[in-house]
Amino acid sequence: MPGRWIDAGRASAKAGQRAMPVNPAGDPEKTRRFREAALPHLDAVYTLARYLLRDPSDAEDAVQECYLRALKHFDGYRGPAMKPWLFAILRNVCRAEFARRASSPTEPIDEANDKAEQPPLWSEAQETVEAQMMQRSDASTIRRLLSALAEPFRETLVLREIQNLSYREIADVAEVPVGTVMSRLARARAMLRSAWLAEQEQPK
Repeated sequence: MPGRWIDAGRASAKAGQRAMPVNPAGDPEKTRRFREAALPHLDAVYTLARYLLRDPSDAEDAVQECYLRALKHFDGYRGPAMKPWLFAILRNVCRAEFARRASSPTEPIDEANDKAEQPPLWSEAQETVEAQMMQRSDASTIRRLLSALAEPFRETLVLREIQNLSYREIADVAEVPVGTVMSRLARARAMLRSAWLAEQEQPK
């Protein structure tokens, strides 16, 4: 289980086969280097796609497109680290998919409410409610509650808690200030905590 949260599911064999493309330019050495660099992150990329798109088939398509784009631009790749770079490409792929879904657009991000210039007055205690969730809730409950969050908060929480990216890396992937990442993360944790506590209070 990567990170501190429940994984959305490992990449299927089908997704893995489709995601690792053959270099159309016929450069086997480039393809080999790309596979060695990118293949270890396939599960992480697929997990993020599952959480963002909330559909296994769409996630597989997004991962394939992500890896095709990454291979195309691999000659010019000089950093950042491979996983955040793949996440940034995947995010653009998912944004295109969101735009295509005219019948169900994503909830707009309210930047004014993010208070990017004001880091949240929040610090993580030794035994957090999130840790209790991990101990007491099953994987399906965590996934369901997390999937119910609005897209920007779900994305930030997945990148931090599942993929273990730093605030700076998340900011680079999402193309927002670090302060916005901190604000979204605090709000996402608060919303998830409230949803979990409300569920615990329901009669069994």
